[in-house]
Amino acid sequence: MQRTYIAYQQNQVMTAPGEKLVLMLFEGLCKFTKSASNSCRDGDIEHTSNNLVKAEAILSELISSLNPEVEISENLAIVYEYMYRRLVEANVQKDADLIDEIHNMAVELRDTWLQAAASQNGEAEHYFEKKGVSALS
Repeated sequence: MQRTYIAYQQNQVMTAPGEKLVLMLFEGLCKFTKSASNSCRDGDIEHTSNNLVKAEAILSELISSLNPEVEISENLAIVYEYMYRRLVEANVQKDADLIDEIHNMAVELRDTWLQAAASQNGEAEHYFEKKGVSALS
Protein backbone atom coordinates (compact mmCIF):
# COMPACT_ATOMS: atom_id res chain seq x y z
CA MET A 1 0.00 0.00 0.00
CA GLN A 2 2.83 2.41 0.88
CA ARG A 3 4.48 1.86 -2.53
CA THR A 4 1.22 2.59 -4.29
CA TYR A 5 0.85 5.86 -2.40
CA ILE A 6 4.45 6.88 -3.20
CA ALA A 7 3.89 6.06 -6.88
CA TYR A 8 0.68 8.12 -6.81
CA GLN A 9 2.50 11.09 -5.26
CA GLN A 10 5.31 10.87 -7.81
CA ASN A 11 2.78 10.76 -10.63
CA GLN A 12 1.03 13.83 -9.21
CA VAL A 13 4.29 15.78 -9.24
CA MET A 14 5.37 14.59 -12.68
CA THR A 15 2.07 15.45 -14.36
CA ALA A 16 1.10 18.64 -12.50
CA PRO A 17 1.11 22.00 -14.28
CA GLY A 18 3.60 24.61 -13.03
CA GLU A 19 1.17 26.57 -10.88
CA LYS A 20 0.04 23.33 -9.19
CA LEU A 21 3.67 22.40 -8.47
CA VAL A 22 4.26 25.74 -6.78
CA LEU A 23 1.11 25.26 -4.73
CA MET A 24 2.30 21.78 -3.75
CA LEU A 25 5.61 23.29 -2.60
CA PHE A 26 3.80 25.88 -0.50
CA GLU A 27 1.57 23.18 0.99
CA GLY A 28 4.68 21.20 1.94
CA LEU A 29 6.32 24.30 3.38
CA CYS A 30 3.26 24.98 5.54
CA LYS A 31 3.08 21.36 6.64
CA PHE A 32 6.76 21.07 7.58
CA THR A 33 6.95 24.42 9.39
CA LYS A 34 3.82 23.60 11.41
CA SER A 35 5.20 20.17 12.28
CA ALA A 36 8.58 21.69 13.17
CA SER A 37 6.93 24.24 15.44
CA ASN A 38 4.92 21.57 17.24
CA SER A 39 7.99 19.32 17.60
CA CYS A 40 10.07 22.23 18.88
CA ARG A 41 7.47 23.11 21.51
CA ASP A 42 7.38 19.42 22.54
CA GLY A 43 11.17 19.38 22.89
CA ASP A 44 11.62 16.86 20.06
CA ILE A 45 14.88 18.17 18.59
CA GLU A 46 15.28 15.46 15.95
CA HIS A 47 11.83 15.95 14.40
CA THR A 48 12.20 19.70 14.62
CA SER A 49 15.46 19.59 12.71
CA ASN A 50 14.20 17.06 10.14
CA ASN A 51 11.13 19.16 9.36
CA LEU A 52 13.11 22.37 9.15
CA VAL A 53 15.58 20.79 6.73
CA LYS A 54 12.64 19.74 4.53
CA ALA A 55 11.20 23.27 4.69
CA GLU A 56 14.60 24.72 3.79
CA ALA A 57 14.81 22.37 0.79
CA ILE A 58 11.41 23.58 -0.40
CA LEU A 59 12.51 27.21 -0.11
CA SER A 60 15.65 26.37 -2.10
CA GLU A 61 13.45 24.85 -4.80
CA LEU A 62 11.19 27.91 -4.83
CA ILE A 63 14.24 30.17 -5.19
CA SER A 64 15.69 28.09 -8.02
CA SER A 65 12.37 27.99 -9.86
CA LEU A 66 12.06 31.78 -10.11
CA ASN A 67 12.20 33.22 -13.61
CA PRO A 68 14.53 36.24 -13.50
CA GLU A 69 12.74 37.73 -16.51
CA VAL A 70 9.54 38.12 -14.49
CA GLU A 71 9.47 41.41 -12.61
CA ILE A 72 8.27 40.04 -9.26
CA SER A 73 10.95 37.32 -9.13
CA GLU A 74 13.56 39.58 -7.53
CA ASN A 75 11.19 40.49 -4.70
CA LEU A 76 10.14 36.87 -4.21
CA ALA A 77 13.79 35.82 -4.07
CA ILE A 78 14.38 38.31 -1.26
CA VAL A 79 11.36 36.97 0.67
CA TYR A 80 12.29 33.32 0.13
CA GLU A 81 15.92 33.94 1.12
CA TYR A 82 14.79 35.74 4.28
CA MET A 83 12.53 32.81 5.15
CA TYR A 84 15.37 30.37 4.52
CA ARG A 85 17.78 32.29 6.76
CA ARG A 86 15.21 32.50 9.55
CA LEU A 87 14.59 28.75 9.38
CA VAL A 88 18.32 28.07 9.63
CA GLU A 89 18.44 30.41 12.62
CA ALA A 90 15.39 28.71 14.16
CA ASN A 91 17.03 25.32 13.67
CA VAL A 92 20.24 26.41 15.39
CA GLN A 93 18.40 28.08 18.26
CA LYS A 94 15.45 25.63 18.38
CA ASP A 95 13.15 28.66 18.52
CA ALA A 96 9.46 27.85 17.91
CA ASP A 97 8.56 31.53 17.63
CA LEU A 98 10.92 31.94 14.66
CA ILE A 99 9.40 28.85 13.07
CA ASP A 100 5.90 30.26 13.62
CA GLU A 101 6.94 33.52 11.95
CA ILE A 102 7.95 31.63 8.82
CA HIS A 103 4.94 29.32 8.99
CA ASN A 104 2.64 32.36 8.99
CA MET A 105 4.49 33.83 6.02
CA ALA A 106 4.24 30.51 4.19
CA VAL A 107 0.48 30.31 4.79
CA GLU A 108 0.02 33.86 3.52
CA LEU A 109 2.15 33.20 0.43
CA ARG A 110 0.32 29.94 -0.26
CA ASP A 111 -3.07 31.60 0.01
CA THR A 112 -1.98 34.53 -2.17
CA TRP A 113 -0.53 32.18 -4.77
CA LEU A 114 -3.70 30.10 -4.75
CA GLN A 115 -5.90 33.14 -5.22
CA ALA A 116 -3.79 34.37 -8.13
CA ALA A 117 -3.63 30.98 -9.84
CA ALA A 118 -7.22 29.94 -9.18
CA SER A 119 -8.81 33.28 -10.05
CA GLN A 120 -8.32 32.31 -13.67
CA ASN A 121 -10.89 29.53 -13.40
CA GLY A 122 -12.86 30.30 -10.23
CA GLU A 123 -11.35 27.57 -8.03
CA ALA A 124 -10.14 29.81 -5.19
CA GLU A 125 -13.47 30.01 -3.37
CA HIS A 126 -13.86 26.22 -3.43
CA TYR A 127 -10.37 25.68 -2.02
CA PHE A 128 -10.81 28.17 0.80
CA GLU A 129 -14.27 26.80 1.66
CA LYS A 130 -12.71 23.34 1.92
CA LYS A 131 -10.03 24.75 4.24
CA GLY A 132 -12.66 26.54 6.33
CA VAL A 133 -11.42 30.09 5.72
CA SER A 134 -12.65 33.05 3.73
CA ALA A 135 -10.73 33.73 0.53
CA LEU A 136 -11.02 37.44 1.22
CA SER A 137 -9.59 37.41 4.74
